[in-house]
Amino acid sequence: MANKYFTAIAIALICVGFAVIINGQEKPVTDICLGCICEAISGCNQTAICSGGVCGLFRITWAYWADGGKLTVQNEDPQSESAYPNCVNDAYCAANTIQNYMSKFGQDCNNDNVVDCYDYAAVHKLGGYGCKGELGYQYYSTLQNCLNSFQNLDVRTAK
Repeated sequence: MANKYFTAIAIALICVGFAVIINGQEKPVTDICLGCICEAISGCNQTAICSGGVCGLFRITWAYWADGGKLTVQNEDPQSESAYPNCVNDAYCAANTIQNYMSKFGQDCNNDNVVDCYDYAAVHKLGGYGCKGELGYQYYSTLQNCLNSFQNLDVRTAK
């Protein structure tokens, strides 16, 4: 099973091209963490869809996108009706939205005195004001299995 996660994350990281440093600014969430959040939230389903108020492989809501800076693809006007779905269905734009959101709302959700991938995953799933709530078995289990598949790396700092 660990091999499944490693392969899925490796492919996602290569195909998507998550950047550690964008616009000269270091981002809080590691590539491995982004990949595991993707795996836990959607199975990294890259089908460009919006359903039930969420869009893209990270299942981002409009409010999350707005809090993440209303990023756009190809200099699209953020006020355009298509700006939100176009961004969050684009893996690079969605990842940057998450980075911005975590810069704003990242916190120690599980009270272990460290802000790491478990906290970012909680903020992603439950929001910046509700991250101390229950994640749900499937989401947490998938996240844990994915992160465990990278146990030889320090997932708190591995870029």
